[in-house]
Amino acid sequence: MKRFGCILLLLFLSGPVAAQAFVPNLGPDLPSITVRCGEVTLKLRRHSQWTPARIDFRGTPMTTERSAYGTVFRYPEIGFIGTGHLENEPEELQSLTFYVDGKEVVTPTAELSGETFRFVRESKIRGFRLTNVFEIKEDRLYETTTVAADVETPLDLVYHFMHAWTPTVSVLMAGSDAKPEADLIQPLLNDDAVHHKFYINAAVDWMSVYEPGSQQFAVSRLLETPATAGSTSKVWNVVGTYRKYYLTAFQNQTVPKGFKGTWRMVTGFGEGDREQWPAAARTLASELSK
Repeated sequence: MKRFGCILLLLFLSGPVAAQAFVPNLGPDLPSITVRCGEVTLKLRRHSQWTPARIDFRGTPMTTERSAYGTVFRYPEIGFIGTGHLENEPEELQSLTFYVDGKEVVTPTAELSGETFRFVRESKIRGFRLTNVFEIKEDRLYETTTVAADVETPLDLVYHFMHAWTPTVSVLMAGSDAKPEADLIQPLLNDDAVHHKFYINAAVDWMSVYEPGSQQFAVSRLLETPATAGSTSKVWNVVGTYRKYYLTAFQNQTVPKGFKGTWRMVTGFGEGDREQWPAAARTLASELSK
């Protein structure tokens, strides 16, 4: 646990600073693209290599732009390579394809809107080929990451689905379908004693966060993970900056040549007072599995 904490502390200290002036090898000549579908708004950002920059629900930011999203690998003796980490080498984009209401948008503009949105992002990180798919439909955000390994690669870890929930989020909940009686409810405090503290640190089926100012909440549910990857959920409490979710995998493992695996997550949103939230979150978590 201490090792992972040190790793992510480096992410916090070095990643966003290096990313500010970066322009990736591929993509529209725009600083960002904002997509609106129903009650969900997704901002994509060039300097973080066309990964999400912010997620809004009903016009209220649920995540912060003070972070990087996407997928990051940490290599022994090398360090981080992936979104927001340019200290070693940038991720190499291979293709970007945007769809609104099922039709390809050949020349994206700074503002896109429709009933549905789909964005397919292909890239390479050393011996790994990645396909990231972001979809918005029916006020839900679907994220899919597929990783294919061309060579055997030892890793410290890889992590996906970074969601930098706003620092005003006050509590999280996490649960497993097999043990609903063991749901975790954890306050997220702004005390120095819990600054940089990790929560959950386990394999769970879903997690939720509650934002008291807007009385809105989000529920993220895993739909698919590779059986051999050892996928574990974590939330990092960086006081005043974010409450950041990570799905880690292949921690201190070697990814075999020929591996191909897919991780899928869906995030839905709701609104209600703090007392109603636990029951509402559990209900939404169940609905998201269908």
